[in-house]
Amino acid sequence: MTSDPPQSTADAPPPRRRRSVLRAITVTAAITALVVGAAAFSSGRLSTLTDATPDTTSAEAGFARDMQEHHNQGVELALIIRDRTDDAPVRLLAYDIATTQAKQSGQMSGWLAVWGLPQFAPEPSMTWMTRSGLSGNTHDSSHSAGTDAGHVAGEPMPGLATPAQITALTTASGVEAERQFLVIMIAHHSGAIAMAEAVLDRSTNATVHAFATSIVLSQKSEIDLMTGMLAERS
Repeated sequence: MTSDPPQSTADAPPPRRRRSVLRAITVTAAITALVVGAAAFSSGRLSTLTDATPDTTSAEAGFARDMQEHHNQGVELALIIRDRTDDAPVRLLAYDIATTQAKQSGQMSGWLAVWGLPQFAPEPSMTWMTRSGLSGNTHDSSHSAGTDAGHVAGEPMPGLATPAQITALTTASGVEAERQFLVIMIAHHSGAIAMAEAVLDRSTNATVHAFATSIVLSQKSEIDLMTGMLAERS
């Protein structure tokens, strides 16, 4: 009887570090679930009491439509990397991203249904982000997320992966695929933070505020985690 050949560990992180990363991902996922859950509960109660229904060209509606598209690509990227690597920490991170962002995309679709608004926008994507916010700025929040200071309606959303990046990720494997995924997803999260911070400056809706705040907190935490994971693979 012969045993299977041992797997190569040349590119794998040491077992102790591997366990540490797995614990960090688990903790991050738990924090994300708690923040999103608490936000959904509290904002749902508040919004029914105080919030006016957004109109179809409002920042709230624009954010809901555009962030759905942004999150749906995040799910796509996470599913791609789960097929391109056997690394447990990366696969766990991908699972967390895919499940969390799929649920949040469904929540935002639900907002539009409750508001009686169409899922499809009556104007180019990201138009809401070009309008002045409550602070008087058009995109002041982008500075903290590392994106351009302005945005042009109809252009790709901040942090979206390009078709070329998706093709490259789909054809890569192992550690190289992990590196590409982490680079893409760090930028993707940064773009989502810019969008969330932009709607925070354009809305007083309790539901949207709590949700956008949860995105900022959870995705900043995941960026820190992914930055460390990327450093281990450099």
